Amino acid sequence: MRSPLQDFLSRRRSGVSTGIYSVCSAHPWVIRAAAEQVAEAHSLLLVEATSNQVNQFGGYTGMRPAGFRDFVLGYAAAAGLETRSLILGGDHLGPNPWRTMPADEAMKHAQDMIAEYVQAGFTKIHLDASMSCAGDPPQLSDEVVAQRAAQLCRAAENAGTPGGGPVYVIGTEVPVPGGAMHSVQELDVTSIEAAEYTLAVHKRVFEEQGLAEVWPRVIALVVQPGVEFDHDSVVAYDRAKAKPLVDWLRVQREEFVFEAHSTDYQLPNAYAELVEDGFAILKVGPALTFAMREALCALEDIESQLIAENQQSFLTRTIEKIMLREPANWKPYYQGTPAEQKLLRLYSYSDRIRYYWHLPEIDEAVDRLIANLSAVTIPESMYSRYLPLQYARLRNKEIEGDPVSLIVDGIRDVLRVYAAGCNQVAPL
Repeated sequence: MRSPLQDFLSRRRSGVSTGIYSVCSAHPWVIRAAAEQVAEAHSLLLVEATSNQVNQFGGYTGMRPAGFRDFVLGYAAAAGLETRSLILGGDHLGPNPWRTMPADEAMKHAQDMIAEYVQAGFTKIHLDASMSCAGDPPQLSDEVVAQRAAQLCRAAENAGTPGGGPVYVIGTEVPVPGGAMHSVQELDVTSIEAAEYTLAVHKRVFEEQGLAEVWPRVIALVVQPGVEFDHDSVVAYDRAKAKPLVDWLRVQREEFVFEAHSTDYQLPNAYAELVEDGFAILKVGPALTFAMREALCALEDIESQLIAENQQSFLTRTIEKIMLREPANWKPYYQGTPAEQKLLRLYSYSDRIRYYWHLPEIDEAVDRLIANLSAVTIPESMYSRYLPLQYARLRNKEIEGDPVSLIVDGIRDVLRVYAAGCNQVAPL
């Protein structure tokens, strides 16, 4: 069966400037927002899980691939999406979760994981064997990376149905997952030479390992377009800097597109430019939970004025307490004085809070906030101050006024910008 992503590429080759954004999150409200956005736009929903989030041992979400599939399918069905409109992807699938083990052992786990992804119906697979394992040199050669990627591809092919294998993404020249750990001002775009060599070595190794017939299903190459974000700034896309790489793609490699990671927080015009320039798969992750946190904080401000103090959720206070008590997911990333770290815990673009929403005390505080505001009438004029975009949609009767619908719509504000850049809705 032909992948919808292959049809998408065919439209691009016919001259239609279209792209697709990839939702990289496991938060229920983010998945709901993405499903509702796609249902309204009559487009495709691409949701991806990473090897750390979802694997055969549960990952940090506690879900194996089939469980994540069912989780996403539930929200897709609730939004009225047909199953064929949903594409599930696996991002950075490789030995990363087991990189402290010797390479043979880590790769065995990675192959088992990728087989589970394919068996569960994931049809877009990013092969990423770039990380060093125990006993490896600090930097792996392109040859070794390609050899290991081919091993992973073979495991995926063996797990699939005949004639219905997934499509693949190769390449690993990406920003640090979740944003940079230090201040960034500008980045080098991937060179033509690096892109050419990555493709050449992978194609050769695939052919040597009997995977030549799979190569036409390698649809995208991950490159660095020169976009990034750190804790409090964003490196904007500069299409002039990317022009040599873009021209090379147009002239030499029309069968591929580029996949761009860490595209969060770009200005709206950047997404249209990225898509026009061949960066047709745009990854978005932290910006979605960042928007969710903003909406929750706005609602907490409303709560503080409408609910008796002894009944309030104290959500941000609870978040701070739990993050201080369990610092492993933020402390390696947030430097500075205690006061500076406190600001980063709540406001950093890297949004390390996203690793804490599932913890019971924070989850209970969110539930209390939602319950408190569901039990009172929020004056319309308060929405105007704290949630102005949702205020306008409420006035126009475009959304419901319950707290969760307001939060989901806030997340959709991020997705609306991506959808416009990808030509999946009318321009904003």
